[in-house]
Amino acid sequence: MHINQSTDALLLIDLQPDFMPGGALAVTDGDQILPAVHQLAEKFQHVILTQDWHPEGHISFASSHPGAAPFTQIHAPYGAQTLWPDHCLIDSPGAQLHPALRIPHVEMILRKGFRKEIDSYSAFLENDHITPTGLAGYLHERGLKRLFIAGLAYDFCVRYSAEDGTRLSFECLVLEDACRPVALPHSVDETNHSFASLDVRRIATASL
Repeated sequence: MHINQSTDALLLIDLQPDFMPGGALAVTDGDQILPAVHQLAEKFQHVILTQDWHPEGHISFASSHPGAAPFTQIHAPYGAQTLWPDHCLIDSPGAQLHPALRIPHVEMILRKGFRKEIDSYSAFLENDHITPTGLAGYLHERGLKRLFIAGLAYDFCVRYSAEDGTRLSFECLVLEDACRPVALPHSVDETNHSFASLDVRRIATASL
């Protein structure tokens, strides 16, 4: 597949220690995608990173809801919210970009989830599906139209970024082997079904 350096961008989702083995919300084998991420970044002129960035007492933390357990759900004002262990606290070591990342030509780092009363899986919209992060405007102004998406986690922040990007008229392709899932019950199957319904292509890094 040919990369158009003028209109294509690589969007890397939440490559942070808290999502890697040993982190507060570890994704199994999350660190194993880093070599593929570096190889991908070398192929793209335009690279954008996201960074989960939560205040203490964030609505998505199980600890913010007495008696609630991680990986259960509550009904938040904006809809269903999965509860997580405390993770990616603002300015904490686990919230930093992974120290092994070496992508000097990154153009933008987008922090998300910093509003205490709403979570933000997607790189484009908060979980109310209304409040924008500003990424769509940035991409439009730069003339970037097609996004190749990789990172953590496949069935949450990668999924919702690809869904919202598609609905906002960007062509989104997910680099499946450069992602890893949280893999809650049914979450991967639901992600794959959603991608199929929206015509979000799942491709391998070797196809680039």
